[in-house]
Amino acid sequence: MKASDLFVRQLEEEGVEYIFGLPGEENLDFLESLRTSKIKLVVTRHEQTAAFMAATYGRLTGKAGVCFSTLGPGATNLMTGVAHAQLIGAPLVSISGQKAVRGNRQARFQLIDVVSMMRPITKDAVYLIDPGAIPTVVRNAFKLAQAERPGAVHIELPEDVSESETGAGVQKRGLVRRPAPDAKALLRAAELINQSKNPLIILSSGANRNLISRQLMQFIEKTGIHAVHTQMGKGVLSDASPYSLFATGIHRRDYVNCGIDRADLIITIGYNIVEYPPYVWNAGLDKKIINIDFTEAEVDRYYDPDIEVIGDISCSLRQLGELVTARKNGETFKAIREFLDRKLSLDFKKQYPPTPVEVVSHVREVLSHEDILTLDNGIYKLWFSRLYRTCKPNTFLLDNALATMGAGLPSAIAAKMVRPDRNVLAVVGDGGFMMNSRELETALRYKVPLVILLLNDNAFGFIKWEQQAKGFENFGLEYGNPDFVKYAESYGAVGMRVGKGDNLSEMLRKAFSLNTVVLIECPIDYSVNYETFSRELANIVCTM
Repeated sequence: MKASDLFVRQLEEEGVEYIFGLPGEENLDFLESLRTSKIKLVVTRHEQTAAFMAATYGRLTGKAGVCFSTLGPGATNLMTGVAHAQLIGAPLVSISGQKAVRGNRQARFQLIDVVSMMRPITKDAVYLIDPGAIPTVVRNAFKLAQAERPGAVHIELPEDVSESETGAGVQKRGLVRRPAPDAKALLRAAELINQSKNPLIILSSGANRNLISRQLMQFIEKTGIHAVHTQMGKGVLSDASPYSLFATGIHRRDYVNCGIDRADLIITIGYNIVEYPPYVWNAGLDKKIINIDFTEAEVDRYYDPDIEVIGDISCSLRQLGELVTARKNGETFKAIREFLDRKLSLDFKKQYPPTPVEVVSHVREVLSHEDILTLDNGIYKLWFSRLYRTCKPNTFLLDNALATMGAGLPSAIAAKMVRPDRNVLAVVGDGGFMMNSRELETALRYKVPLVILLLNDNAFGFIKWEQQAKGFENFGLEYGNPDFVKYAESYGAVGMRVGKGDNLSEMLRKAFSLNTVVLIECPIDYSVNYETFSRELANIVCTM
């Protein structure tokens, strides 16, 4: 068969449901093969957003999301989204076209070494030169992308390879099971836990999966050990649980550190140092550490585990729970949770424009525990991470690894495609939204109903706060914006604006009831950023 047909057949064998991308002339054979495939093609308005959407698909399903582009500038546009997937640990396979390997008639026009460019930001990047190798190359790409720790793999498919004929056949998937943890490691970990006075769990993105969440709840209820979440681990343990000490919100001391400070043993589950620097929680190098994960830890001066329990995390928790003695001295962390409840409350004084606390309060009131919140990267991300109580895995989606702007809206579109039965809300800043705002049209074209809450301060608010905190003059971070209501309406979406006296909760409920793409522009008062994140957190007093 034609090589591009074989490539698409192999994608079907891998269970691919969607492919996100923006085609070029080097992809035309591949595009034609997709036309007759059962795979749903989602054509985006920029390659970067195709990769963001594929990463979100991978994050929510555990199966590699797939994105594609043409050569040259199309491939360079993919890079930010591919790096995003690699750093957050989302399985992704990206595909780029390329000029003919033989008989290149266009010399060096648009020609760059895409594979070499992709290698530093992926688990692997490969050329496809032999059409007969397509099944094996694609099979290996998916295996590697989905293997722990998941990440990105890139494949380059030249146009003459794509259009050639091959006698190769589809390669079947096999069954792979994760290994069980080592018995001696479990015994040693149990000894450390039983000997400790105040053990504490840190839950991270690698644990943000439904099966782990269920097993973890049983482990915690049996042992009485409390837990803190990283931003990307929010929801692994429900914040409604009395054992949750909520989440880290910033890469410096915050109120949750009042709990971490009292721990003599830290149990990291699914942890990666990219999410929450270990210096923040182990600056004194005085904590014993147990790492429970699918793969061995990437160590750091401040993160060098005493024992690692490597294997299926659910299995590890189940077996470890049988070896750990239930503790009755949880009063220390019980008092800390009560302290955090007070300090991280959603109490606010209504004003206009609203403060971030008020915005978080309205969003939490409207969304159910099953609904999905996606966040772009801005100062509001810190407020939501600290204050938004999360109760289910993968219902709070943000990137605290590459932390790139522009990912919030594409992530919401993909999340709604994967979870059409849930409300999906994207919270974005005006800066991040304008980087990929054209994807409003993509959501409308594919009839993906979602709500975008745009927090507008006409500035790069996060950097503006940092600028103030460093004592610099206000300079270079403010700009003008379009009329966002009219902008949304120009695409065919519904536009709303929060005015003085309006109730944001009511507007959000109305927006979801319309069952289309709705953008709500909300002015925001960020004057509290400096008072909270610079002054207040610099003078934390842990009063229990």
